[in-house]
Amino acid sequence: MLLFLRDLGYSITTAGLVIAGYGFGSLIASALGGFLADRLGRKNTITLSMFASGATMIMLSQARSLPALAALTFLAGATTELYRPASSALLADLVPAEHRVTGFAIYRLAINAGFAIGPAAAGFLADRSFFYVFLGDAITSVLFGIIAFFRLPEGVRTRKSEEPPGEGWARVLKDRNLLLLCLSSVLATFVYGQVETGLPLHVKDAGLSNSDFGLLVSLNGLLIVLVELPVSAWTQRRGARPMMALGIMLTGVGFALTAVAHDAPLLALTVVVWTFGEMIHAPVSQAYVAGIAPRHLRGRYQGAYSSSFGIAFTVAPIVGTRLYAWRPNALWVACLVLGAIGAALVLRLTEKPVAEGPFEPTGLDIPGTPS
Repeated sequence: MLLFLRDLGYSITTAGLVIAGYGFGSLIASALGGFLADRLGRKNTITLSMFASGATMIMLSQARSLPALAALTFLAGATTELYRPASSALLADLVPAEHRVTGFAIYRLAINAGFAIGPAAAGFLADRSFFYVFLGDAITSVLFGIIAFFRLPEGVRTRKSEEPPGEGWARVLKDRNLLLLCLSSVLATFVYGQVETGLPLHVKDAGLSNSDFGLLVSLNGLLIVLVELPVSAWTQRRGARPMMALGIMLTGVGFALTAVAHDAPLLALTVVVWTFGEMIHAPVSQAYVAGIAPRHLRGRYQGAYSSSFGIAFTVAPIVGTRLYAWRPNALWVACLVLGAIGAALVLRLTEKPVAEGPFEPTGLDIPGTPS
């Protein structure tokens, strides 16, 4: 998106403000998506998200004025990210607690199997026309929506009448562990968000092409596909807090090393470092959220956790592009500092998730199984 806006002639800082709209949209999507996941159902929320996202991407490809680009980028964030709380809650519904780290790792593997190819393909297409990038995004979103509607199970769905008083967002916002984890995730995601802002600018300034940037980001996806399952098997046998702290710290160190990497091989090495941080941190943190969430609030807990991504992706383009425009190395030092603070925060969490309550909402609706 940043390169698309630069291609249209907008400045780095203006592009950063527009991209921040995606983060703000995803912040709205996190709260709304979590609520809809619990009320409307996991499958229905995912389907709605994907069809709306496909339509938005086609409209965004035709936008040229700054107001239209900003509004549609916000809408893209709101529609594309709406599915995330529902998909994470559905996985928590279906996978036993002792296997959730591996479950989330497999889920991420499926996403990154596409991500390993997507950025390289996008870079290739962008060198010809950015319209093809948006069109490909729209087509894959609609295909995902069709598969979700016809093949995914409903998961846990809670009717309003079934929910005990005071068991909604008020309970979510009083959970100390969740709030600490969300704060650490904001910092870690700000660092990771430089994949979309600071890193492409650094790659361009190093004299590399859009395709080179796509290949670097594809390396991230390829590593996840090849290595994350063995990594998750290792992290699952260890404490959640030290694993999350290690992952966040490695992410900060990896991006900080970008300051001294000015060719493709060295940049690839930095990608390896922060990808290992991501592989260690992400499945464990998602499993942790699933473990502390009562069954009837899983969608909203996942929505609250997803909101940390929305906050970070709103701030990251604005602050990241300004830091880079002022002094590039300041951005990479900030990544190291924020990684260290995020790691310290997760060490303050309770080691073991709290036991789930006895409340049992509407049961799982899985095709081919008795209700």
